[in-house]
Amino acid sequence: MTGQIALGLIMLIAMVSVIFVGFPISFTLIIIALAFGWAGLGDSVFDLAYLQTLGMMKSEELVAIPLFIFMGFLTEQAGLMERLFKAFRDLLAPVRGSLYLGVILTATVFAMATGIVGAAVTVLGIMAAPIMIKAGYDARMAAGAIAAGGTLGILIPPSVMLIVMGPVLGVSVADLYAAAFGPGFLLAGMYIVYTLVRSFFNPKLGPPVPLDERQTSWALVVKEVLLGMVPLGFLIGATLGSILMGYATPTEAAAVGVMGAFVLAVAYRKFTFAGLRSACISTMNTSSMVLFLAVASNIFGAVFARLGTAQWITDILLSLPLPPFLMLLLVLFLIFLLGWPFEWPAIILVFLPIFYPVVVGLKYDLVWFGALVAVVMQTAYLSPPVAMSAYYLKQVVPSWSLGTIYKGMFDFMGIQVIAILIVFAFPQIAMWLPNTLGERTRAERMAPPSQEEQDDEKNMMKGGTLEEEYKAAPEEEPSDAEKKDDAKK
Repeated sequence: MTGQIALGLIMLIAMVSVIFVGFPISFTLIIIALAFGWAGLGDSVFDLAYLQTLGMMKSEELVAIPLFIFMGFLTEQAGLMERLFKAFRDLLAPVRGSLYLGVILTATVFAMATGIVGAAVTVLGIMAAPIMIKAGYDARMAAGAIAAGGTLGILIPPSVMLIVMGPVLGVSVADLYAAAFGPGFLLAGMYIVYTLVRSFFNPKLGPPVPLDERQTSWALVVKEVLLGMVPLGFLIGATLGSILMGYATPTEAAAVGVMGAFVLAVAYRKFTFAGLRSACISTMNTSSMVLFLAVASNIFGAVFARLGTAQWITDILLSLPLPPFLMLLLVLFLIFLLGWPFEWPAIILVFLPIFYPVVVGLKYDLVWFGALVAVVMQTAYLSPPVAMSAYYLKQVVPSWSLGTIYKGMFDFMGIQVIAILIVFAFPQIAMWLPNTLGERTRAERMAPPSQEEQDDEKNMMKGGTLEEEYKAAPEEEPSDAEKKDDAKK
């Protein structure tokens, strides 16, 4: 081990220690990177920091982050989540555990319209928790369903985390989006099965909605379901559909999504200038945090790699006498542990580049690995003691203790661990959609040209080359003025 490698290890330990004390992550990363970088690399560390920041600013994928975040806050302002939950509650009222089912279905659909977690958990807690408490639902299981359902936004596209992860892994964001759908829907389905089975065998955990609170008119129920689902479906199709089909980049699709969310807010008569101002401020706060942390992490990672410590760790891990699948499980386990004290931006931007060469050396598909990491990161949102979903929920439902919320989240975290193992054992759950879309794209490129394209090509061949057309063009007759000038000469 050289002196620079040892310096990089000390830098990593110092960063983790200082963040544990409670210092802000972004400033900690920049200060430690510049200090240790100057000690190991000299004045060139400042040039390195400048170039890394400039390169990050040129990344086109990151432009989609504030747009998708803005789209999410606008959708929240439009009240679509409340309308959707009410529609599911009325439709499923006679079913045991119907409110659990309504919460998870609402969270799943809403996750496809926003890439943020805090807003989903907060809104679900505000609108669903009082109804669950009044209906006599089990507080532990209700808290777990709200927290677990709300965190689906970090996994199901248009997840902001996947936009950040794409450039780090060097894969297409559209491919990561396609790969995340399978695990996301798998998790939502497992949540639903878990809550319904437990409610069926123990009705006290989740009784049907009381008769006096059910909607008597089925026509009104169907109307509410259509009004809640159809406009949101168009918004999701316009954004995610255009990305997956290759018609638009994530940035272009996010811009369309923002416009669609604005139109829906106006159409539902929920638009206010105060709400728009709140959405803009929330977007600026969230985007600034993510993007500033991206720059700080990029500088830290560049210094860490330049010192040679990242390659040293990669070589150590690859030299362990473990089969490839156990090595990959070890990497996922380390990411899971890091998710307890750290937020996802720090893990994706600081630690994932350290593990990335290991996965490349093991020759695993990086898109599949990205889907696995996304599920692991969602699990980290439910793992005490630093589980942000618990604090979001506690703020809006003060009658539930943190202990009750943690116990409920722990039950659903076990489901997520099972989901990780299923996706690990059956990669096609994540890879079926990106492989299918990739085959479709290749088939379109290799397809024979249409009759119209063939006719256009024949016309071009008949016309000859530009040089031939130039030679064949008739020479223009000189004007009278030009003839007089020639005569004078």
